[in-house]
Amino acid sequence: MDNEFNVTYITFGGHVEVQKYRYLYFVIMFTAYILIICSNSTIVCIIVINKSLHEPMYIFIAALLINSVLYSTAIYPKLLIDFLSERQIISYSACLFQWFIYYTLGGSEFFLLSVMAYDRYVSICKPLQYHTIMRKTMVYIFLILAWLLPACQFSVGLFLSAYKKLCYFILKGIICNSTVNKLHCVPSAVLNIYGMIVLVITVPLPVLFILFTYIRIFIVTYRSSREVRRKAAQTCLPHLLVLINFSCLSTFDVLLPRLETIFSQTVYLIMSLQMILYHPLFNPIIYGLKMKEIYKHLKRLFS
Repeated sequence: MDNEFNVTYITFGGHVEVQKYRYLYFVIMFTAYILIICSNSTIVCIIVINKSLHEPMYIFIAALLINSVLYSTAIYPKLLIDFLSERQIISYSACLFQWFIYYTLGGSEFFLLSVMAYDRYVSICKPLQYHTIMRKTMVYIFLILAWLLPACQFSVGLFLSAYKKLCYFILKGIICNSTVNKLHCVPSAVLNIYGMIVLVITVPLPVLFILFTYIRIFIVTYRSSREVRRKAAQTCLPHLLVLINFSCLSTFDVLLPRLETIFSQTVYLIMSLQMILYHPLFNPIIYGLKMKEIYKHLKRLFS
């Protein structure tokens, strides 16, 4: 506690030999951050510049990649500062803010993937009604809801956590995620129940909806010609790969705080870094290589 300003500070206890390897950690994570920004921004710019890509599917891909950049920006700058600092600390209010942004953007990711699955479902299963259903107004509504709904859901958890008394000031981790709740003196039943409700709304429900839409797409395309199946696979496969990757990492994030006593601190650090490294780099690679139209413009750009 800083008595002069009445600020409570939390120490990140998940770093391993940061004094010895600080510059190595910094170079690796700084390089990753630059790659994330450049790769995601390149594809977003291609979508914005080329009018042929101003379709709902590509607009949602651009939103997903912007979400990845925001997600990384909520984590990497603070992480880079910590590597070069003598003490890896954060104020409790800043920690809660990072927690809020981290999970809000995670929720936005699942919402956007659900909208993209719905877009593919309408395009393939109801092609004659596509332009009537997925008009510009509807696309803008989906984009607003993608960031607004998760923000509203997690703001309640933020408010409940802000007034909880702290008895522990060392966070076993390198970022402020669900482990923040372990700092409270007394576990809150209300916070735990609300957290479970939000978790179900944010993850399993969208995943079930996405799987349902892709099963419907599979049934429709199975009865169609080979050309229809090929085009469906080209547009749906990247979304499925991104969904599987992000779902695995989200499950990982939920289970990791509960398994912290099983693993050594080094293993725990490596597992924590995987969650913030893989996904933001995975998205632009998948959409850049697997989406034919985007890949075509990328080749033209670099050649």
